[in-house]
Amino acid sequence: MKVKNNYNECLTNLACSIRKYFNLEYKHNTLQYIDEILNEYNPKNVVTILCDGMGSNIMDRMLENNSFLIKNRLKAITTVFPATTVAATTSIMTGLNPVETGMLGWDMYYKDIDKTISVFMNSEKGDIECNPLPEAIDYNKKNMIRKSIDKEINEQGKYKGYKLFPFGEDHYETLDDMLNRIEILCNQEGKKYIYAYDTEPDHTMHEIGCDRPEIKDIITERNDKIEKISNKLNNTIIFVIADHGHYNVEDIFIKDYPDIEECLLRNTSLEPRAVNFFIKKDKKEQFTTLFNKYFADDFDLYSKEDVIESRLFGDGKENRIFRDALGDYLAIAKTNKTLIYNGSEILKSQHAGYTDDEILVPLIVIKTDKEAI
Repeated sequence: MKVKNNYNECLTNLACSIRKYFNLEYKHNTLQYIDEILNEYNPKNVVTILCDGMGSNIMDRMLENNSFLIKNRLKAITTVFPATTVAATTSIMTGLNPVETGMLGWDMYYKDIDKTISVFMNSEKGDIECNPLPEAIDYNKKNMIRKSIDKEINEQGKYKGYKLFPFGEDHYETLDDMLNRIEILCNQEGKKYIYAYDTEPDHTMHEIGCDRPEIKDIITERNDKIEKISNKLNNTIIFVIADHGHYNVEDIFIKDYPDIEECLLRNTSLEPRAVNFFIKKDKKEQFTTLFNKYFADDFDLYSKEDVIESRLFGDGKENRIFRDALGDYLAIAKTNKTLIYNGSEILKSQHAGYTDDEILVPLIVIKTDKEAI
């Protein structure tokens, strides 16, 4: 299979450049051009703002060529596989690929507890109340690698690290609140790293689609407000990135194909556009024949062996749960279709497929005015 993610120029490599700048160990190639910018500018503050779902192609459709974010976009790079928040935000926060972190998709099969779990919620797939399961929490803590750059910086003790989220303890309330907190932190003494996560435009695109006027308003607001804060700061480099892009979708329901459903050993996992299938031992040949008969125009189907050999989830030391979490087959969308089954969320726009709209993300580099501190 052809891997479109460039694991020498993706979110993981940006994270490794940030790790290098703060004298942390890094396990993958850095981005040399980012290293040169950081070394030449030597900023007191490094800030990463991740706008969930704001893919590079979506920016092109929603912003004018002379807009602030477009003008400061160094280039488009690829996200990791799959193009989804669970995998990609973990990679940018750690500097590790999904194969290493074990964070492979929104829903994952946890072998030790024999359940398919929505990873961020620690609840069983399809549980609309998102009731966290203690055994899922324990499995996640035991196996997934999620130690973030900011935490490692603080443990090192030489510099400061911060992260800003719209959920959890001490969460920010609005975009203005997030940017205000960034400004306050940047004005404090000492060298520091700040990671800030923004749920938009992803949240709204899921609900209404990715090419609506409301999406242009959301992205334009971020363009204007990030420009405003950039003009207030000094001795700071701001990276504005996304974890993935988006694609308007049409749903295919697996329950409409009983001969396919008959082959399934358990629930599907990962994502509706990157679908993990566990198949009964005596049904594998039947499954591949039927799948390609029905879905070959919309999905490419790969065996577990193909996926492992291709290093689709990146290189590095395999997480101990990686192979157990992989199904017998992985179907990756190449058109606008999703595959929905038993608890998969039905949304207007999705991601994790293999279109450029989903896998290309912006690498925006903003250098604020340099002043002596």
